[in-house]
Order: sequence, then C-alpha cells, then structure tokens
Amino acid sequence: MTNEKEVYRITDLKALEALYGAPAGASVEKEIDYLHPHYQRLIAASPFFVLATGGPAGMDASPRGDAPGFVVVEDEKTLLVPDRRGNNRIDSLRNIVADPRVALLFLIPGVGETLRVNGRAEISVDPALLERFSVDGKLPRSVLVVRVDTVFFQCARAIFRSGLWDPARHVERERLPSLGTIVADITEGRFEGKEYDKGLYPRLKDSLY
Repeated sequence: MTNEKEVYRITDLKALEALYGAPAGASVEKEIDYLHPHYQRLIAASPFFVLATGGPAGMDASPRGDAPGFVVVEDEKTLLVPDRRGNNRIDSLRNIVADPRVALLFLIPGVGETLRVNGRAEISVDPALLERFSVDGKLPRSVLVVRVDTVFFQCARAIFRSGLWDPARHVERERLPSLGTIVADITEGRFEGKEYDKGLYPRLKDSLY
C-alpha cells in the first residue's frame, strides 16, 4: 500500500518543472558569468552577505559582515573577501578545502533586492593580500579568493514579505533567550551562561578585528 504522504512528494525534475513552469524574461536574462558594473555597485554598497559552502561534514551558511566595500571586486571574474576574527569553528573554510564551490548572498540595508554570486573559492595567506585588508594594523587570518561562475540579482519579494528593513517589525533582543541561556540549557548546566552573557556585546565589539 502506497504511503499517502508519498503521493504528494515531488521526487523528480519533470514533476517539479510541471508544478512551477519555466522561468522566462528577466528571470533568465539577468544571470551572467561575470560581474557587470551594475552588480559591482551592489557589492560595493553591501556590508553583509551569507556564505554557503558544502563538504564531507555537511552544509554550512555563515554570515559575513564589515563596512560597505569590504568585499573587493578585483576584476569582473574575481572577488576578494577578508576572513575576519571569529569563533575559530572555520566550518566554511573546512568545506572550501574539500569542495571549492561557494554561493554568496549579498544584502544592502534598506534595499529590497539581493545579489547572488556562485563560484569557486580558494583560501590565500599571501602577505601582500592580507596587508590590503589591514584594519588598525590588524590583518585578517586569510583572504578568500572567489572565482565567479554566475551572478544575478534576486527580486524584492522575500524582503517585502518579511518586512526585514521595517523598524516597526524589529524585535527587542530582550524578548528572546540570551546566548548564555541557550548554551547553558543545551549543555544542561555544564556551561556557565550568566558568566558568558556578562559584558557580551561590548566584548564582541572590542574584538571585531
């Protein structure tokens, strides 16, 4: 007897394409294999992107942010991204060592459209390259060199639906569990949450680079 839920599960491309139909017009024409000057301007205006990678240990999506322009367009096929100070999990970097394929999603505060870049990355510790991204004499640990395969903009529907940039929808941090509370509860008290929360945000701001 066929599982009732299986009847409604999409398992092949033919069924998927029949459900959604084929993309057309700007949805197709906007995708190119290089960084057009318009796309370069979007990247230059963005202070934040999400880096997606995959490897033997699984998938990863990591937030990356700094002042607008922190992602440098080296040429129309190459992006340079400093890897700033973090928690040393290096999930994204581990994946890139195993599989260089990456996807980047750029956001610009107040702007509905996002920018999607797909390509292949390598991790560089070239001293001259690191020096280019020095902030107050502090160098990034490494620089990602991303070779662009495809790039295109995403329309504003998701941002409009979410109200992401609408201040009226912003959530007060105190309404959600603190990071210390989360880890303390997950570890069933093996982690001292209150101590972690003490001065957390000033501590983070003092160690950005």
